Amino acid sequence: MNKAKISVLLGIMCMLLSIGIVVQIKTVNDSSTGVGKTQKENELRDSVLRGKERYEALYEEQIKKEAELEKLRNEVSNQDGTATDFSNELQKNNLLLGYYEVSGEGIVITLKDANKTVVSIDPNASVVHDGDLLEVVNALKEAGAEAISINGQRITGNTAITCVGNVIQINGEKIGVPFEIKAIGLMERLYGGLTMPYGYLDLMEGAGIQVKVEKSDRIVIPKYDGIYPFQYAENVE
Repeated sequence: MNKAKISVLLGIMCMLLSIGIVVQIKTVNDSSTGVGKTQKENELRDSVLRGKERYEALYEEQIKKEAELEKLRNEVSNQDGTATDFSNELQKNNLLLGYYEVSGEGIVITLKDANKTVVSIDPNASVVHDGDLLEVVNALKEAGAEAISINGQRITGNTAITCVGNVIQINGEKIGVPFEIKAIGLMERLYGGLTMPYGYLDLMEGAGIQVKVEKSDRIVIPKYDGIYPFQYAENVE
């Protein structure tokens, strides 16, 4: 084989070798590019999955917090209802005990001792006594009075009406004539019950006591300023 043929053959082999090397390099590059692309896709996919997991965790936490908030709202609502019931009950009890100033329709009774010119068989009958006031108070209660006062002193279940010498005491306070008795309740019923013939006021008038009974659309009765002491009574559990 001459040198010319050998040179041609070597040239062809070099060309084929060069082509092979170029193809191999390209293949390697394409492979590297594919690996890099796949790696980036995997990293992006992982990031998306992590974000989704965080979102789901936050969503579950929000649902949990909303449930807790609703529970607290219900508890507060129930507590408010209980507090309201307790407040209403307390107000009712204080009203019954006389701890509130009250107003309403009713009657006003004014009692004065008999005039000196009135001659009576029994001189004591011409003077208003503590017993007389008690009788009038009881008559008012029987007629449905809801609140009673005498000369500004609220009459309660703890009120004592006593006579000390020539002075009458109510709730420990000295009071004197004229005695102004105020009562709140159904006006016509109170008036009819206290002015009925042969009632206690009628008997007092017969003895010379000065009696005046007036109706009123609005009477104000002050609150009781005392306290209810319990030294011996205890709750039964």
